[in-house]
Amino acid sequence: MNDMIKKTAVASILSMGIISSIYTTTTLAYEPSDQVQTVAHRGAAGYAPENTMAAFHKGVEMKADYIEIDVQETKDGELVVIHDVTLDRTTNGTGYVKNHTLQEIRQLDAGSYFGEEFAGEKVPTFEEVLDEFRGKSGILIELKATYYYPGIEEKVAAALKERNMHLPAHDKIIIQSFEFDSMQRMDKLLPQVPVGVLTSRATDLSEAKLSEFAAYAEFVNPSRTLVNSSIVDEVHERHMGIMAWTVRKQEEVQPLLDAGVDGIITDYPDYTPRH
Repeated sequence: MNDMIKKTAVASILSMGIISSIYTTTTLAYEPSDQVQTVAHRGAAGYAPENTMAAFHKGVEMKADYIEIDVQETKDGELVVIHDVTLDRTTNGTGYVKNHTLQEIRQLDAGSYFGEEFAGEKVPTFEEVLDEFRGKSGILIELKATYYYPGIEEKVAAALKERNMHLPAHDKIIIQSFEFDSMQRMDKLLPQVPVGVLTSRATDLSEAKLSEFAAYAEFVNPSRTLVNSSIVDEVHERHMGIMAWTVRKQEEVQPLLDAGVDGIITDYPDYTPRH
């Protein structure tokens, strides 16, 4: 953030699902906890079609601390929850999300590909997910392909502010993205909401890059294949948390616990330790 004022925090307790702080400025100082957070990746995507209400409800039922959702924008400027930039893999539609209106996307079946029992599941809107799961679960919001959606950060911020969900004492919200400039914008728009940088590149975990991230981010969330105790220590030394993705096998959990991660992002929330 260079000349930006760094937001500081007296206390940040992820184990309670709350980042509660006395804000003297504009980056929240993360204090690591012994309690590892379970994040239901795209909902409990191992048990229900990803990024659908069924998957999110399953994640809550399995007592995940957070559900993780992917946010994109329709042709007519509405926010929808879907992972791929195209509709083909998880719906019976085709083409780019950005080239379809909300009405068109809402007519699609987003569940049948996973199993007949999920036929008729819809692509949810961002607002629907917020309204349904606030107070029931933390929400880890990933902004996808923001280069396709100029101004999406402002729309996400507005939806959270409308519900007073930008206040950490009220709701467990984290916003993350692979697009670092997008997270710098979110840091300015919602200074009280923790942001995270996603990466699958080892070069992003150098000391210099981590220090750069620490100027505006509260989390560094790398691919699990990059995680070791040294990386975790480097992240913690800069007062950030670290959540690893994506766990799809039970044997992948223990190495992350041994490394000291703060959160595990998984398709199978029941693979991680229960609180």
